[in-house]
Amino acid sequence: MNEIYLEQLSTEAAIRNLTETTARTYSYYVSSFLKLTEGKIECLTCADVREFLLKRKAEGISASTLNLYNSSVRFFFRHVLHKLWDDEVVPRMKLDYHLPEILTREEIEVLLAEAKNIKHKAMLATMYSSGLRVSEVIHLHYDDIFRSTMKIHVRNSKSRSDRYTILSKRNLELLTEYWYASGKPRGILFPSGSTNGYIDSNSVNQFLKRYAKKAGIKRNFSSHALRHSFACHLLEAGVDRHYIQELLGHRDPKSTEVYYDKKNVMERNW
Repeated sequence: MNEIYLEQLSTEAAIRNLTETTARTYSYYVSSFLKLTEGKIECLTCADVREFLLKRKAEGISASTLNLYNSSVRFFFRHVLHKLWDDEVVPRMKLDYHLPEILTREEIEVLLAEAKNIKHKAMLATMYSSGLRVSEVIHLHYDDIFRSTMKIHVRNSKSRSDRYTILSKRNLELLTEYWYASGKPRGILFPSGSTNGYIDSNSVNQFLKRYAKKAGIKRNFSSHALRHSFACHLLEAGVDRHYIQELLGHRDPKSTEVYYDKKNVMERNW
């Protein structure tokens, strides 16, 4: 029964040219919502969504995750069920402000030293040295690496735009070593070993955590910490914030300013 509605959801996402990531996110959270909601789908109201979110909040689900439910179900109500959505009944939750998790240069070195798998090591090193999101590194192609200008072309990023970021000499050497060891892939730079398609982002976080444990890094962090560390280490080196914003692909300067907040806290603690 729910499959029919989820197919309609995918169609509505496609006609609006939403990214595959957004479409998958909507489908996942709407599917979870429908599984835990009793009664006919056509009879659902905003009051039902409100009750659902309050129950999940009481279970300890974070505000950021609940807002993903909010956005997904809101899209479902408006464009699939064609029901009115009331932001007063189902408001978005205010988020707690957390400074980004930053790894030290020494922790980065130890982490990469533990990555014995050359593909894994090349991916992690590229995320750190070029400030890439996990979704960006897994979608890199061979032609995105510009050796002559020492740049990486990041295509169709989170903000639906292309950008160039820096490519360090050390990372280029590692990428070259990986490329020869992996049979010189000409399409996807880091293809999945089982499907030859794109690697799942969850698997990247899994092997990152495995190497972090081996390296003795006890803090809990995701692959995004490598991008955070890239930005913060550039700030510490005196690189202009506008250039860092450009490298990260931030449209809003406030997204980059969070690294100044982190840098200031670190300096005060020192």
